[in-house]
Amino acid sequence: MRAIVTGGGTGGHIYPAIAIADAIKKREPDSQILYIGNEIGLEKDIVPGTGYPMEMVAAKWIDRSNALKIVDTGFTTLRGISQSMRIMKRFRPEAVIGSGGYVCFPVLYAGHRYGARCFIHEQNAFPGMANKSLERFVDKVFLGFPEASDYFHEPEKHVVTGNPVRDSFFRVGRKEARDRLKIGEDQFTVFSFGGSQGAERINEVVFELMKTFQGCSGKVLLFGTGSQYYDEICEEIRRQGIETGQNIRVCSYISDMPGYLAAADLVIGRAGALSVAEICVSGRPSILIPSPNVTGNHQYFNARSVADRGGAVLIEEKELTPERLIAEVNRLESDPEKRNAMGEASRSCVPHNSAELIYEEIRKSL
Repeated sequence: MRAIVTGGGTGGHIYPAIAIADAIKKREPDSQILYIGNEIGLEKDIVPGTGYPMEMVAAKWIDRSNALKIVDTGFTTLRGISQSMRIMKRFRPEAVIGSGGYVCFPVLYAGHRYGARCFIHEQNAFPGMANKSLERFVDKVFLGFPEASDYFHEPEKHVVTGNPVRDSFFRVGRKEARDRLKIGEDQFTVFSFGGSQGAERINEVVFELMKTFQGCSGKVLLFGTGSQYYDEICEEIRRQGIETGQNIRVCSYISDMPGYLAAADLVIGRAGALSVAEICVSGRPSILIPSPNVTGNHQYFNARSVADRGGAVLIEEKELTPERLIAEVNRLESDPEKRNAMGEASRSCVPHNSAELIYEEIRKSL
């Protein structure tokens, strides 16, 4: 297969695109795959490490603050379409697959004009503007959450596939993960994280939860602060004389996300599509606190999809207090049967072979 994959801006768009590319390569090792990105996004840092060749095209988000910026976006998009068309003619793709972000529009539109089979993957329960505008130009729309179908217009194109995650999430077990982290089998373990940069409000509230864990040998708190807030949190820990090390572990960035999730009895975090998918394929009960500062409030819809099925507790940030969070953690700590039921519900919320499903649908369309 000759395929172009594209997706940009954030890891939530980039990693699913890479997972789809990996699935194609796994099934068809002789495939030729090209990644198209935009130099403003994180793809310029992430994709080179995968070994896939990458080219850049012009793309820009829509800034509606004034007419001149809208016009500038239009001209940038036209330039990106022209650049993408030149790539199409040179690379000659059979399939063009986009996973979200503003770079997808020029690439998918050019792929449609060129005559390739085109596909988009929407990770969130509330779809982004680029993907909604591209629906008419693609052959199929792959959905991370079934609820997203309500916001598109051509249901005959929709296929619920879930969100692709790395193979490593399926290869690590609870005992192995706890042995690696030196956590006892019977220690109640909470894992809190707010993404690579962190989430200020979650950190503030989890800091208060941390105080209730201090000195409790039967409990462990794994606290991923995010790089932006790590120094500030550590300084406050020192100021308040909180002892960390054994049952309270603070780190800026979680490099072993599969292991931390496998070790946890309960997860506290944001509700980005990729994070939700990773929590769910790991079968973990969670307390999800959607970011209110995202387009279309899409994290709320992601969290609600899992909470409505019994896999998570949803707390909106405006309702998040230390007392509320501590009460929820204590309630779930005292009810292991409830946690187990939530874990099973969480696991059932998402397909566990998402990348394979996407590959099969692409192959059937060629």
